[in-house]
Amino acid sequence: MNRKKIALIGGGQIGGVLAQLIAQKELGDVVLFDIVEDMPQGKTLDIAEASRVDQFDVSLNGTNDYKDISGADLVIVTAGLPRKPGMSRDDLLTTNAGIMKQVAEAVRDNAPDSIVIIISNPLDAMVTLFQKVSGFPHERVIGQAGILDSSRFSTFIAWELGVSVKDVNAMVLGGHGDTMVPLVRYANVNGVPVMEMLERKYGDEAKAKEVIDAMVNRTKMAGGEVVKLLKTGSAFYSPASSAIQMAEAIIKDEKRLLPTCAYLDTEYDAGGYFVGVPTVLGASGIEKVVEVSLNEEESAAFEKSLNAVKGLVSDMERLGF
Repeated sequence: MNRKKIALIGGGQIGGVLAQLIAQKELGDVVLFDIVEDMPQGKTLDIAEASRVDQFDVSLNGTNDYKDISGADLVIVTAGLPRKPGMSRDDLLTTNAGIMKQVAEAVRDNAPDSIVIIISNPLDAMVTLFQKVSGFPHERVIGQAGILDSSRFSTFIAWELGVSVKDVNAMVLGGHGDTMVPLVRYANVNGVPVMEMLERKYGDEAKAKEVIDAMVNRTKMAGGEVVKLLKTGSAFYSPASSAIQMAEAIIKDEKRLLPTCAYLDTEYDAGGYFVGVPTVLGASGIEKVVEVSLNEEESAAFEKSLNAVKGLVSDMERLGF
């Protein structure tokens, strides 16, 4: 069988979950790379030994040599230090920029035709750096953040309204940080506006606004909430699942409309930056950037988030990356 080759750069918590999900969904053959000797080999062996139980037939290999990712169709990058309590995503900038530069060079040299999904933080800056170093076309370098942030927002809405999260549609735009922009006005439960349902639940518009504002704030701080509870690391189940949704859309050419960190030229008046927006994902990567109509308040919030991304990229360039 001519399966896709999927290379995972970084064998930590997210990398391990990614390998398991790819195997279980039979999306392709997996190569898990990490600089730690024997660790990726051990993780892939462990997952492979569950193949009879989970009923999958794919190849899983761990490696410490970038040459083994040669010819990969899809690369997912998780390499870098995770956040710890008290750290912001931006605190990781210096260390992870150095790591990302090396990763970008290795992927460029060994898998030049691949589509790349970046998960490493600070996300928007790392996507920018990878594309700059690799020279890959913008549509083949994509950041995973919007799907995760949107899932978190949807989950909080479902809990509040007592409905299935399967029926909640909510989207978060902007940079993957404290300035992200959950679009309350567009949030709905199978077409029924969330604000309308909250107003009916509480019988008061002001109370409904207070409740949704709390959910918006929790969404913005959701990653930090997990970090604080875990104490020794950051989220890994939900980021991995979010990246798998992107990978599946690309590998199966599904044309899914999903929020991703994408390169914007004239769209949203972004002027050449990577930031979270709705995109259509298919076999060639980002096939279309979808512009959503934003009102004055939403536009201001998006501009604030974009400016935060610009500041992060400027800081990275000041550091010599």
